[in-house]
Amino acid sequence: MKFISILFISLFLYVIAVAENDSLTVFSFSDFLEFVKQNHPVAKQAKLLPKAGQAGILNARGAFDPSAFTNIDQKYFDEKKYFSLINSGFKIPTWYGVELKGGYEQNQGAFLSPESSVPSQGLAYAGISIPIGQGLFIDERRATLKQAKIYAEASLADQQLILNELIYNAGKTYWDWFTAYNNLLVFENALITAEQRFQGVKQSALLGDRPFVDTLESGIQVQDRRLNFQQAKLEYKNKSLFLSTFLWNENNIPLEMEENIIPIEFDSIIINENEAESYLLRIDSIKISHPAIAISKFKISKLEIEKKWKTEKLKPLLNINYNAISVPVKSDVFSNYSINNYKWGLTFYMPLLLRKERGELQLTKLKLLDAEFELQNKNLELINKAKASLNEHNTSTQQIKLYSNTVKDYKSLLSAEKRMFDAGESSLFMINAREMSSINAGLKLIELVTKNRKALLTVEYAFGELGLLN
Repeated sequence: MKFISILFISLFLYVIAVAENDSLTVFSFSDFLEFVKQNHPVAKQAKLLPKAGQAGILNARGAFDPSAFTNIDQKYFDEKKYFSLINSGFKIPTWYGVELKGGYEQNQGAFLSPESSVPSQGLAYAGISIPIGQGLFIDERRATLKQAKIYAEASLADQQLILNELIYNAGKTYWDWFTAYNNLLVFENALITAEQRFQGVKQSALLGDRPFVDTLESGIQVQDRRLNFQQAKLEYKNKSLFLSTFLWNENNIPLEMEENIIPIEFDSIIINENEAESYLLRIDSIKISHPAIAISKFKISKLEIEKKWKTEKLKPLLNINYNAISVPVKSDVFSNYSINNYKWGLTFYMPLLLRKERGELQLTKLKLLDAEFELQNKNLELINKAKASLNEHNTSTQQIKLYSNTVKDYKSLLSAEKRMFDAGESSLFMINAREMSSINAGLKLIELVTKNRKALLTVEYAFGELGLLN
């Protein structure tokens, strides 16, 4: 009777478990991370950064765009046309600071100043402006465009850095969810076992094979296990909610984790002792490939350009302007051109003390020095973080290998104790003690596996590789 009752309960629970498992969908770690990369709002924000970088380059190139201009200045008083000044033309800035220009000037009026007088047909001109002091080697336009190009490159590193941080946080949340789910399975199995034993002890007591006090003790064990199961279920629900914060669909609508979605089970985890070996061999590559390091280097490059421009501003402003002038005719604007017809000028400006310029240069030098110190510190910080994570991964790998044997030994002890209990040579107290040791060992092994997976995740994070787009 006792055997038949236990067999019936076991078969009933097995059928329920199979029916439930048929409707479950496993959400793998890699699928989860890919889902986050594609749909999370922060990931989508990060993907906008390269576009912003290209827009910045386009904006900076605008300073070199050709421009057309027209100036009209007229005065009428007491029914007289005092003067009419018309000057229209175009300007073409160049990369080397030289500015080309051309235009047409038509001035008339009764009270026209002598220097504004031109032939009745007007005057055509074509000229050039050359900086031979400040702006010869670099000017604000060139500096801005160079910095915009650096910003565009830095925006790619920014994108990778943001994604690296997002995926790292999402990955840690997944492994917390994994822990909660597999802990729930452990407590669920413990509850099923306790309920089966309670039914068996109850049947034995009814048949007179065991004292009824044993049903009280086994009933307490069921209540204890049910309490642990409920707490584990609550923990799993909460971890599922935390995981849901990373789940969005393509239309930017947040998703909730469905109950039939589960993480990978404990038994599907394969721990490879050599999976982190490649990272150890290329630990120094962090100084080159990590996006945070790249961003620091881009910052230094921008400051170096700024320093070059601030140094250039210590020079006096000295521009030479030359315009060839000619009276236009219909057939050819410059058919009447003569080498003797021209207008030239010189512009000079220089502050006597240069306090503003020297102050700006000193501030830029200090910023540059600060950025270099920051880069050195970040290099060391990231390398040490990677080494620490590698140490944790390697140690936890060895611990898993060792503790897997410990879990097997606890299960062997429990099986032996159950056989003794069935033969009447053991007690419920010993069975419960063996089961608790086996349960705790299983939970500890799950914790070690989670720690190992998080350590590998942290290694990839320290290398800045979680944000790489496929």
